Amino acid sequence: MARIKALNPEETTGKTKELFDIVKSKMGMVPNMMRTLGNSPAVLNAYLGFNAGLNYSSLGGKLGELIALTVANENGCNYCDAAHSYIGGKIGINAEDIENARHAFSIDPKVNAALLFSKEILETKGAVSNESLQRVRAAGYDDAQILEILAQVSLSIFTNYANILAGTDIDFPQLTVLSQN
Repeated sequence: MARIKALNPEETTGKTKELFDIVKSKMGMVPNMMRTLGNSPAVLNAYLGFNAGLNYSSLGGKLGELIALTVANENGCNYCDAAHSYIGGKIGINAEDIENARHAFSIDPKVNAALLFSKEILETKGAVSNESLQRVRAAGYDDAQILEILAQVSLSIFTNYANILAGTDIDFPQLTVLSQN
């Protein structure tokens, strides 16, 4: 049950309505997470801007979704797990890769390195070891991409915490979350 109200897009005005219209034009709907964030147009606008900025990431959308799945499951966010599983499937990530990402694993060694690094960022609150940085670099990630992994983890932490705090009602097909930290 929602602890913070998800706004009805048909009842909004001003900046919130403008932002909802943008979301609807891109997604065909306004998901409950954005309807909840819309209680503060500043917060929704910040989220949309951060998310749009990551569209320019050299990591690509598929790796971004896999990282988001790793983070969602580490943080126990049912909403984000459901959303990223659904979106991942829509952009061509197969069910096995989605399930593996939920365990911070990939059969692709380079992707696996990024997922393990993402998990370590969470576990250490960013204070990753020198060895971890060496491993992710050895897997083929440069400093720009390491920062992009951090950015994806950071955006995912925000959405995880927002949805957990708000008790956002899930409006995507739901899977079972693996971790409850």
